[in-house]
Amino acid sequence: MVSRVAGGVAGALMALLAATGVAAQEESDNQVAAKTDWSVFEDADPKECWAVSSPKKTVNTRDGRVVSVRRGEILLMVFYRPAADVDGQITFTGGYPFANGSTVTLDVDGADFDLFTEGEWAWPATPDDDAEIIAAMKAGTKATLTARSTRGTKTEDEFSLLGFTAALEEAEKRCK
Repeated sequence: MVSRVAGGVAGALMALLAATGVAAQEESDNQVAAKTDWSVFEDADPKECWAVSSPKKTVNTRDGRVVSVRRGEILLMVFYRPAADVDGQITFTGGYPFANGSTVTLDVDGADFDLFTEGEWAWPATPDDDAEIIAAMKAGTKATLTARSTRGTKTEDEFSLLGFTAALEEAEKRCK
């Protein structure tokens, strides 16, 4: 699983985490398109493109009660990086370290998928899983990611899928 993020994508994710967020996405010089609730970014060296969105709704609970917690950037992304043979990789960061050995559940309009975690990152196990999730997201209206932090906080982050297909197609086109 680590190997899917290794090979440079982890560096891109770290740079993205440092440079994005709603305000940064609107101001970044490498944003190339905005498609409703999704943005498209492109970098030249190495060549990589990604569609990204921030959640519309976030709920954090501990012991069944809603709690206020500090989190970093919360982003759902799809990456393309031709030199590393990354062709539509789903990646999620919840803005905190996930519980060791945990998975993140991605619910796309009732269809559930598991994402494996390491540190603050989560992604599907295989490229085939990526393709299945992308197909569901293209047909869906919202994606909800449920995860657990190392401190035991349960998080639910809801993302709109309005503009997802257009953003994905733009990112893919730019990196083909």
